[in-house]
Amino acid sequence: MNWDDLRIFLAVARAGQILGAARRLGLNHATVSRRISALEEAMATKLFHRQTTGSELTEAGERFLEIAERIEREMNEARAAVSHDDGSVQGTVRIGAPDGFGVAFLAPRLGKLTARHPGLSVQLVPVPRSFSLSRHEADIAITVERPSEGRLVAGKLVDYELRLYASRKYADEHGLPANPGQLSDHRIVGYVPDLAISPSLDYGAEFWPGWQAGFQISSALGQIEAVRAGSGIGILHSFIARGLQDLVAVDTIAPIRRAYWLVYHESVRTLRHVQTAAAFINELVDQERGIFV
Repeated sequence: MNWDDLRIFLAVARAGQILGAARRLGLNHATVSRRISALEEAMATKLFHRQTTGSELTEAGERFLEIAERIEREMNEARAAVSHDDGSVQGTVRIGAPDGFGVAFLAPRLGKLTARHPGLSVQLVPVPRSFSLSRHEADIAITVERPSEGRLVAGKLVDYELRLYASRKYADEHGLPANPGQLSDHRIVGYVPDLAISPSLDYGAEFWPGWQAGFQISSALGQIEAVRAGSGIGILHSFIARGLQDLVAVDTIAPIRRAYWLVYHESVRTLRHVQTAAAFINELVDQERGIFV
């Protein structure tokens, strides 16, 4: 057994399929399949159930995954310990984030990170979905809940505020509700409940028990644009909406709070480029904490 075999095993385990792993590794699909078969033969056990829909770890494969990740972590630590350290940060880091935080906050600011570290490549994936850190879909994830399972390292970034907003044009034409019950007299823009990436984001009833949006959009930024266009009243991120002059807050109805968490898998704890990016995001939030609440 050699490190390349372990590296290929980890890629297949994380991608959930041989083809996806081959793409990530830059190898031929047949090569990856052959190397996995050779590894299974050397181990005298089956590591994957190969199906048309992908490759699922067997019970033995799950146990071997823990060992392989420990070896990977130790290899990274050894490489860092013996390599010539010129102080530069090299590598590619992928950051997954909700679209509101990812596009409105991170995207305009992460350029400073690559300017500071020219050898660092940053991939920002700001989409309304959850990321599997164990499968290395991202190196760092910004989540709206602290994870309770898996070998993950999580730290709270910041609390943020969600408030009801309308466009100035809508407010001039229809007025604004004086209390939650009056929302029944207004058009409502909201999220798609069954596509919420976390139960904590199904928060409409916290504003009004009868919450029912006639216009539902799965993207937080899409909701902002619909409200700006006068489609109705919506629940928006205050750190974004506050800076848009064509929006007005419904101050008669109290806002709610949620939190962002920065999370990464413990296997990347010793990787300088990942930790550099994580520290930079924390630095950004600390500098502008006041915009969130």
